[in-house]
Amino acid sequence: MLVAYSASDIAYLALALFLVLAGLGLGYALLRLAGTFQRLSSLIQGTETELLPVINKAGGSLDRVNNELDKLDQVTDSAVDAVAAVDQTVRAVNVAVKTPVKKAAGITSGITHGWATLKAKRDWRSAVKSGKEASARREADLDEELRSPSG
Repeated sequence: MLVAYSASDIAYLALALFLVLAGLGLGYALLRLAGTFQRLSSLIQGTETELLPVINKAGGSLDRVNNELDKLDQVTDSAVDAVAAVDQTVRAVNVAVKTPVKKAAGITSGITHGWATLKAKRDWRSAVKSGKEASARREADLDEELRSPSG
């Protein structure tokens, strides 16, 4: 029976057997790949089912955090405005108190020096001049004391 077959017939028979085996192997591999794709599809579907609610909850949480941060921003803006108002008030009170105190100290010093000059020299013009100079000096000294960091 082997004699009836030629070399080309045997080669064709071997090629046919190879193609059948290759087809069976490829079919088995594709069947396994289909199972893998089915499991992958199931995994993706489960992840979608489980993960989307978590993502929605996280989005809601982020929205609430952003709302709270907006409120905190308003609070800090209000605090800055309050500090600015207090600073402005302190400056106004400082000017309102400092100017009369400076003038009162200058007048007191001027009167004291003017009176002493009047008693010593018995000259009204010298007394007035001495009083004005002493008043200006005292106001300048007091202004310097109030500007210094230790005062």
